Amino acid sequence: MNEKAWGHFKTITKHKLMVMKYCFRIGLYKQGLLHDLSKYSPTEFRAGCRYYQGNRSPNNAEREDTGVSLAWLHHKGRNKHHFEYWIDYSVKPSDRVIEGIQMPREYVAEMIMDRICAAKVYNGKKYTNDQPLEYYLKSKDKMWFIHKETKRQMEFLLTMLAKEGERKTLSYIRHVFLGA
Repeated sequence: MNEKAWGHFKTITKHKLMVMKYCFRIGLYKQGLLHDLSKYSPTEFRAGCRYYQGNRSPNNAEREDTGVSLAWLHHKGRNKHHFEYWIDYSVKPSDRVIEGIQMPREYVAEMIMDRICAAKVYNGKKYTNDQPLEYYLKSKDKMWFIHKETKRQMEFLLTMLAKEGERKTLSYIRHVFLGA
């Protein structure tokens, strides 16, 4: 295994194990175990190795190089913790436009864990609790296709993380948001 492949493997495994731990903390055991397994599939893993940089998603580099990230298209179509998974045609036959479908709360919660852990993996010791919110806010205006309730929940939980900290936010997610 070459250096980039080994680096990519270590990064996605570190991220997967961290998300698993965080999902366990909020009571999402099955989702924690299954989180991001598609990253080890040939479609995603090969692209990840080729475009690995260590400080950001290889999907962005693939997109910049080729105009599209086939790894991302594969990934978001198989992982319900991405809001892009929840896009469909409108049920109104008169207007066949795509729209965001409201995500179930357990996937919103997993998405928040995913964002926290991605920020921790990519920022290392420089991580702060406001980084997941900052990352979201940078592209918020371009995300017209997220269901308005899913967007509200994301913003609420990421803002809570930034203002109240990880411990309080995870406890809130587990006991109030998920009602466990």
